[in-house]
Amino acid sequence: MMRVKIGKIPVSIDSPPILIAGPCVIESQDMLIETCEQIKQIAQQYGFPYILKSSFEKANRTSHDSFRGPGLDKGLKILAEAKKELSVPILTDIHLPEQADPVAQVADCLQIPAFLCRQSALIEAASATGRVVNIKKGQFIAPEAMRYAVNKAETAKAGGIMVTERGSMFGYSDLIVDMRSLVVMAREGVPVIFDATHSVQKPGSSKTGGDRSFVQPLAQAAAATGALSGIFIEVHPQPDKALSDAGSQLKLSNLVPLLDNLRKIFDVVKVSKTSAELVR
Repeated sequence: MMRVKIGKIPVSIDSPPILIAGPCVIESQDMLIETCEQIKQIAQQYGFPYILKSSFEKANRTSHDSFRGPGLDKGLKILAEAKKELSVPILTDIHLPEQADPVAQVADCLQIPAFLCRQSALIEAASATGRVVNIKKGQFIAPEAMRYAVNKAETAKAGGIMVTERGSMFGYSDLIVDMRSLVVMAREGVPVIFDATHSVQKPGSSKTGGDRSFVQPLAQAAAATGALSGIFIEVHPQPDKALSDAGSQLKLSNLVPLLDNLRKIFDVVKVSKTSAELVR
Protein backbone atom coordinates (compact mmCIF):
# COMPACT_ATOMS: atom_id res chain seq x y z
CA MET A 1 0.00 0.00 0.00
CA MET A 2 1.42 3.37 -1.04
CA ARG A 3 2.05 5.78 1.81
CA VAL A 4 1.45 9.41 0.92
CA LYS A 5 2.20 12.63 2.77
CA ILE A 6 0.36 15.86 2.07
CA GLY A 7 2.43 18.45 3.85
CA LYS A 8 3.17 16.66 7.12
CA ILE A 9 -0.05 14.64 7.08
CA PRO A 10 0.28 10.91 6.31
CA VAL A 11 -2.45 9.45 4.11
CA SER A 12 -2.99 5.70 4.02
CA ILE A 13 -5.52 3.10 5.06
CA ASP A 14 -3.50 2.58 8.25
CA SER A 15 -3.26 6.29 9.15
CA PRO A 16 -5.97 8.45 10.74
CA PRO A 17 -8.54 9.27 8.03
CA ILE A 18 -8.07 12.77 6.64
CA LEU A 19 -10.66 15.45 5.99
CA ILE A 20 -10.33 17.40 2.73
CA ALA A 21 -12.81 20.26 2.97
CA GLY A 22 -13.60 23.85 2.10
CA PRO A 23 -15.87 25.94 -0.13
CA CYS A 24 -16.22 24.65 -3.68
CA VAL A 25 -14.68 27.78 -5.17
CA ILE A 26 -12.91 30.79 -3.66
CA GLU A 27 -15.58 33.49 -3.29
CA SER A 28 -13.44 35.88 -1.25
CA GLN A 29 -10.33 35.69 0.91
CA ASP A 30 -12.17 36.54 4.12
CA MET A 31 -14.92 34.01 3.52
CA LEU A 32 -12.41 31.26 2.67
CA ILE A 33 -10.22 31.80 5.73
CA GLU A 34 -13.11 32.27 8.16
CA THR A 35 -14.89 29.15 6.93
CA CYS A 36 -11.80 26.98 6.84
CA GLU A 37 -10.69 28.12 10.28
CA GLN A 38 -13.94 26.75 11.66
CA ILE A 39 -13.59 23.55 9.63
CA LYS A 40 -10.08 23.07 11.02
CA GLN A 41 -11.31 23.46 14.60
CA ILE A 42 -14.12 20.96 14.07
CA ALA A 43 -11.79 18.51 12.32
CA GLN A 44 -9.33 18.68 15.22
CA GLN A 45 -12.15 18.12 17.70
CA TYR A 46 -12.99 14.81 16.05
CA GLY A 47 -9.44 13.73 15.25
CA PHE A 48 -9.38 14.29 11.49
CA PRO A 49 -6.14 15.73 10.04
CA TYR A 50 -7.32 18.64 7.90
CA ILE A 51 -6.42 19.63 4.33
CA LEU A 52 -7.94 22.80 2.92
CA LYS A 53 -9.65 22.47 -0.47
CA SER A 54 -10.99 25.25 -2.65
CA SER A 55 -10.76 26.03 -6.37
CA PHE A 56 -9.23 29.14 -7.90
CA GLU A 57 -11.21 28.45 -11.06
CA LYS A 58 -14.07 26.15 -12.03
CA ALA A 59 -13.33 25.44 -15.67
CA ASN A 60 -16.06 22.83 -16.01
CA ARG A 61 -19.25 24.89 -15.78
CA THR A 62 -22.55 24.00 -17.44
CA SER A 63 -23.33 27.59 -18.44
CA HIS A 64 -21.05 30.44 -19.53
CA ASP A 65 -22.93 32.60 -17.01
CA SER A 66 -21.80 30.49 -14.03
CA PHE A 67 -19.29 31.92 -11.55
CA ARG A 68 -15.84 30.50 -12.22
CA GLY A 69 -13.73 31.96 -9.44
CA PRO A 70 -10.99 34.60 -9.07
CA GLY A 71 -8.62 32.98 -11.56
CA LEU A 72 -5.12 31.56 -11.26
CA ASP A 73 -3.04 34.52 -10.06
CA LYS A 74 -5.47 36.00 -7.55
CA GLY A 75 -6.66 32.58 -6.44
CA LEU A 76 -3.16 31.34 -5.66
CA LYS A 77 -2.44 34.47 -3.62
CA ILE A 78 -5.56 33.81 -1.55
CA LEU A 79 -4.69 30.13 -1.08
CA ALA A 80 -1.14 31.07 -0.05
CA GLU A 81 -2.51 33.48 2.56
CA ALA A 82 -4.93 30.84 3.88
CA LYS A 83 -2.09 28.33 4.10
CA LYS A 84 0.02 30.82 6.07
CA GLU A 85 -2.74 31.93 8.45
CA LEU A 86 -4.20 28.49 9.17
CA SER A 87 -1.02 26.37 8.92
CA VAL A 88 -2.76 23.71 6.85
CA PRO A 89 -1.84 21.91 3.62
CA ILE A 90 -3.63 22.99 0.45
CA LEU A 91 -5.36 20.88 -2.22
CA THR A 92 -6.69 22.49 -5.37
CA ASP A 93 -7.50 21.38 -8.90
CA ILE A 94 -5.81 22.18 -12.18
CA HIS A 95 -7.29 21.99 -15.67
CA LEU A 96 -4.35 22.69 -17.98
CA PRO A 97 -0.80 21.28 -17.98
CA GLU A 98 0.69 24.80 -17.85
CA GLN A 99 -1.08 25.41 -14.52
CA ALA A 100 0.82 22.61 -12.77
CA ASP A 101 4.08 24.40 -11.97
CA PRO A 102 2.64 27.68 -10.61
CA VAL A 103 -0.01 25.85 -8.59
CA ALA A 104 2.62 23.50 -7.14
CA GLN A 105 4.37 26.55 -5.66
CA VAL A 106 1.42 26.92 -3.29
CA ALA A 107 -0.57 23.67 -3.19
CA ASP A 108 0.65 20.50 -1.49
CA CYS A 109 -1.64 18.32 -3.58
CA LEU A 110 -2.73 18.86 -7.18
CA GLN A 111 -6.13 17.48 -8.07
CA ILE A 112 -7.13 16.13 -11.47
CA PRO A 113 -10.87 16.77 -12.05
CA ALA A 114 -13.07 13.77 -12.81
CA PHE A 115 -13.86 14.84 -16.37
CA LEU A 116 -10.11 15.08 -17.05
CA CYS A 117 -8.94 11.83 -15.45
CA ARG A 118 -7.93 10.41 -18.87
CA GLN A 119 -5.91 13.48 -19.91
CA SER A 120 -2.38 12.09 -20.02
CA ALA A 121 -0.60 15.43 -20.44
CA LEU A 122 -2.43 16.90 -17.44
CA ILE A 123 -1.63 13.96 -15.16
CA GLU A 124 1.98 13.93 -16.31
CA ALA A 125 2.44 17.67 -15.74
CA ALA A 126 0.92 17.49 -12.26
CA SER A 127 3.06 14.47 -11.36
CA ALA A 128 6.26 16.02 -12.70
CA THR A 129 6.03 18.75 -10.05
CA GLY A 130 6.77 16.13 -7.40
CA ARG A 131 3.61 17.03 -5.51
CA VAL A 132 0.99 14.52 -4.43
CA VAL A 133 -1.63 14.05 -7.14
CA ASN A 134 -5.28 13.28 -6.37
CA ILE A 135 -7.07 11.83 -9.39
CA LYS A 136 -10.84 11.91 -9.24
CA LYS A 137 -12.54 8.96 -10.89
CA GLY A 138 -14.48 9.96 -13.96
CA GLN A 139 -18.25 9.62 -13.79
CA PHE A 140 -17.98 7.61 -16.99
CA ILE A 141 -15.38 4.94 -16.21
CA ALA A 142 -15.21 1.77 -14.16
CA PRO A 143 -13.17 1.78 -10.95
CA GLU A 144 -10.84 -0.86 -12.43
CA ALA A 145 -9.89 1.61 -15.17
CA MET A 146 -8.34 3.99 -12.63
CA ARG A 147 -5.24 1.78 -12.65
CA TYR A 148 -4.28 3.39 -15.96
CA ALA A 149 -4.47 6.91 -14.52
CA VAL A 150 -2.47 5.75 -11.49
CA ASN A 151 0.15 4.22 -13.80
CA LYS A 152 0.50 7.51 -15.69
CA ALA A 153 1.14 9.36 -12.42
CA GLU A 154 3.61 6.73 -11.21
CA THR A 155 5.53 6.84 -14.49
CA ALA A 156 5.75 10.64 -14.28
CA LYS A 157 7.20 10.39 -10.73
CA ALA A 158 4.37 11.92 -8.70
CA GLY A 159 5.24 12.64 -5.08
CA GLY A 160 2.31 10.45 -4.09
CA ILE A 161 -0.99 9.35 -5.61
CA MET A 162 -4.54 9.24 -4.33
CA VAL A 163 -7.79 8.42 -6.14
CA THR A 164 -11.22 9.81 -5.30
CA GLU A 165 -14.67 8.38 -5.89
CA ARG A 166 -17.36 10.95 -6.75
CA GLY A 167 -20.21 8.91 -8.19
CA SER A 168 -21.04 7.48 -11.61
CA MET A 169 -23.55 8.63 -14.19
CA PHE A 170 -26.94 6.99 -13.76
CA GLY A 171 -29.00 8.04 -16.73
CA TYR A 172 -28.69 11.59 -17.99
CA SER A 173 -29.19 13.70 -14.88
CA ASP A 174 -28.23 11.71 -11.82
CA LEU A 175 -25.31 9.99 -10.13
CA ILE A 176 -25.10 6.79 -8.16
CA VAL A 177 -22.35 5.54 -5.84
CA ASP A 178 -21.30 1.91 -6.03
CA MET A 179 -19.53 1.31 -2.72
CA ARG A 180 -17.70 -1.64 -4.25
CA SER A 181 -15.64 0.84 -6.27
CA LEU A 182 -13.90 2.04 -3.10
CA VAL A 183 -12.62 -1.45 -2.37
CA VAL A 184 -11.71 -2.07 -6.02
CA MET A 185 -9.63 1.11 -6.26
CA ALA A 186 -7.96 0.51 -2.90
CA ARG A 187 -6.71 -2.81 -4.26
CA GLU A 188 -4.54 -0.79 -6.64
CA GLY A 189 -2.42 0.07 -3.62
CA VAL A 190 -3.15 3.80 -3.39
CA PRO A 191 -5.15 5.76 -0.79
CA VAL A 192 -8.83 6.13 -1.65
CA ILE A 193 -10.88 9.21 -0.78
CA PHE A 194 -14.66 9.50 -0.93
CA ASP A 195 -16.10 12.77 -2.24
CA ALA A 196 -19.41 12.97 -0.40
CA THR A 197 -20.68 16.20 -1.94
CA HIS A 198 -20.01 15.83 -5.67
CA SER A 199 -21.56 12.37 -5.36
CA VAL A 200 -24.97 13.94 -4.65
CA GLN A 201 -24.95 16.25 -7.66
CA LYS A 202 -27.72 16.23 -10.27
CA PRO A 203 -26.13 17.40 -13.52
CA GLY A 204 -28.03 18.31 -16.62
CA SER A 205 -29.66 21.72 -16.19
CA SER A 206 -28.19 25.20 -16.72
CA LYS A 207 -26.73 24.91 -13.20
CA THR A 208 -25.76 21.61 -11.64
CA GLY A 209 -28.17 20.73 -8.88
CA GLY A 210 -27.82 18.36 -5.97
CA ASP A 211 -29.41 16.94 -2.85
CA ARG A 212 -27.22 17.49 0.19
CA SER A 213 -29.54 15.38 2.38
CA PHE A 214 -27.67 12.35 1.03
CA VAL A 215 -24.19 13.60 2.00
CA GLN A 216 -24.27 12.10 5.49
CA PRO A 217 -25.66 8.63 4.65
CA LEU A 218 -23.31 8.21 1.70
CA ALA A 219 -20.28 9.35 3.70
CA GLN A 220 -21.19 6.96 6.52
CA ALA A 221 -21.65 4.06 4.11
CA ALA A 222 -18.28 4.82 2.49
CA ALA A 223 -16.51 4.96 5.86
CA ALA A 224 -18.00 1.58 6.77
CA THR A 225 -16.33 -0.15 3.79
CA GLY A 226 -12.96 -0.07 5.52
CA ALA A 227 -11.34 0.99 2.24
CA LEU A 228 -11.05 4.73 2.88
CA SER A 229 -8.08 6.90 3.74
CA GLY A 230 -10.19 10.05 3.96
CA ILE A 231 -13.33 12.03 3.21
CA PHE A 232 -13.72 14.96 0.81
CA ILE A 233 -16.53 17.43 1.60
CA GLU A 234 -17.25 20.83 0.10
CA VAL A 235 -18.50 23.03 2.94
CA HIS A 236 -20.14 26.46 2.86
CA PRO A 237 -21.60 28.64 5.65
CA GLN A 238 -24.69 29.36 3.52
CA PRO A 239 -24.76 26.80 0.71
CA ASP A 240 -28.03 28.03 -0.79
CA LYS A 241 -26.22 31.31 -1.51
CA ALA A 242 -23.03 29.66 -2.75
CA LEU A 243 -21.71 30.86 -6.11
CA SER A 244 -20.96 27.28 -7.19
CA ASP A 245 -22.53 23.88 -6.44
CA ALA A 246 -25.18 25.40 -4.17
CA GLY A 247 -27.26 22.24 -4.19
CA SER A 248 -24.58 19.84 -3.05
CA GLN A 249 -22.31 21.69 -0.61
CA LEU A 250 -22.70 20.80 3.06
CA LYS A 251 -23.80 23.54 5.44
CA LEU A 252 -20.99 24.38 7.85
CA SER A 253 -23.28 23.90 10.86
CA ASN A 254 -23.92 20.29 9.76
CA LEU A 255 -20.24 19.35 9.78
CA VAL A 256 -20.21 18.57 13.51
CA PRO A 257 -22.85 15.80 13.47
CA LEU A 258 -21.35 14.36 10.30
CA LEU A 259 -17.81 14.13 11.67
CA ASP A 260 -19.14 12.86 14.98
CA ASN A 261 -20.81 9.94 13.23
CA LEU A 262 -17.88 9.34 10.89
CA ARG A 263 -15.44 9.25 13.79
CA LYS A 264 -17.46 6.49 15.45
CA ILE A 265 -17.68 4.48 12.23
CA PHE A 266 -13.98 4.80 11.43
CA ASP A 267 -13.14 3.72 14.98
CA VAL A 268 -15.32 0.60 14.71
CA VAL A 269 -13.82 -0.29 11.33
CA LYS A 270 -10.32 0.18 12.73
CA VAL A 271 -11.06 -2.25 15.57
CA SER A 272 -12.42 -4.80 13.11
CA LYS A 273 -9.69 -5.72 10.64
CA THR A 274 -12.06 -7.72 8.45
CA SER A 275 -13.04 -4.99 6.01
CA ALA A 276 -9.55 -3.48 5.85
CA GLU A 277 -8.12 -6.87 4.82
CA LEU A 278 -10.31 -6.77 1.71
CA VAL A 279 -8.04 -4.21 0.08
CA ARG A 280 -4.75 -5.94 0.73
